[in-house]
Amino acid sequence: MQTYLVVRRSAWPSEEAQLEADARSIAEAARMAHEIACIYSYVLEECDRTIGSFCIVQAASPEAVRRHASAADLPVDEIVRVAAKGVAA
Repeated sequence: MQTYLVVRRSAWPSEEAQLEADARSIAEAARMAHEIACIYSYVLEECDRTIGSFCIVQAASPEAVRRHASAADLPVDEIVRVAAKGVAA
């Protein structure tokens, strides 16, 4: 499994919609446990007051990330492979 950052910009109109998406994501990740594991998510308040997210996942491939997103009805703006862990300041 490789670590990826998944960016979802202005994905939801409200916190309630984002929480519903979280529930779908968790349920789908449980079904796809052999392909993807959600490590941590940051919820973003966008400039236009919509909600986005920045998620850290471990997945078999970027395609597995896309399959998970599609099955959970989540947008994906960008998938970035993590090359190495950084040092915390």
